[in-house]
Amino acid sequence: MHYRQLGRTDIKVSAICLGSMTWGEQNDARDAFAQLDRAKAYGVNFIDTAEMYPVPPRAETYSKTEQIIGDYFRQRGDRADWVLASKIAGPGNGIGYIRDGQLKHNRAHISAAVDASLKRLQTDWIDLYQLHWPERPTNYFGQLGYQHQDSDFTPLEETLQALDEQVKAGKIRQIGLSNETPWGTMRFLQLAEQRGWPRCVSIQNPYNLLNRSFEVGLAEIAMREQCGLLAYSPLAFGMLSGKYADGARPAGARLSLYSRFSRYTNPQAEAACARYVALGREHGIDPAQMALAFVTAQSFVTSNIIGATSLEQLNSNLASSELQLSNELLAGIEAIHRAQPNPAP
Repeated sequence: MHYRQLGRTDIKVSAICLGSMTWGEQNDARDAFAQLDRAKAYGVNFIDTAEMYPVPPRAETYSKTEQIIGDYFRQRGDRADWVLASKIAGPGNGIGYIRDGQLKHNRAHISAAVDASLKRLQTDWIDLYQLHWPERPTNYFGQLGYQHQDSDFTPLEETLQALDEQVKAGKIRQIGLSNETPWGTMRFLQLAEQRGWPRCVSIQNPYNLLNRSFEVGLAEIAMREQCGLLAYSPLAFGMLSGKYADGARPAGARLSLYSRFSRYTNPQAEAACARYVALGREHGIDPAQMALAFVTAQSFVTSNIIGATSLEQLNSNLASSELQLSNELLAGIEAIHRAQPNPAP
């Protein structure tokens, strides 16, 4: 396993991060424990979770993922071996059961969310605390066609100052962004530099062969500001594995179980998927491993967040970290990308 520096800190994280959003929904605690044990044995030291997990979010399962991770730490006694990342939810998205639905990134909400996560995670600190999505209305989760809205949202200054208080209290070590825009990222960095507040060390946004929009504006920021990408959905919800080819919906698979996940299933994305899957197979490489290896290899990526619902999937995903794609294969990927750029942003 390779390790990379998290922002400008002295924290080293594995190039593969273990995502946890299925734990408590598609996976039970036994499954999660087995995944954590296997990932650790492979050299993974980085876990990503969130207060709203598992996904899809439901009031009945709210916070179960963090509880499972906390139980793991208690039983294994290895909390110090892990770099733990979690997130505070933002407004909207059908989660009115979290803090009465009036979600803000202000001092009161940040303090309440951090304390609740620490209790569930059974730990005294969170290594990386992220804003799950912006409080202000802007483009994220695949929204296109920017429509400016003047709205009342927590000033970024208040958000950063509140996070600074949590850092000084020793409850969180570093802060990061998620589903953020170039403007938001640079504004947070600028305020941190001006006011001496914590500096964002990462940005967790989608990045995969069907959605390389991060490269347009944010990749340069990631490199020049050492605010690297924690890439989520590297397999585009499994589409890039080929298992959903020709409209197939395997029993128990995420897109078979939950119709709400349609971001990567439009006709353009399916057509591009077919080409990427065929390309991998032409080169004798598992399409899912090819897609993951492409993401992990990008210079602006700090860590690639993988998710799995079985140990078989997890083993394959972990093995992708050792795969080096040939120049010929990379040229094939770029040819498909030029023909169908970002079919599922």
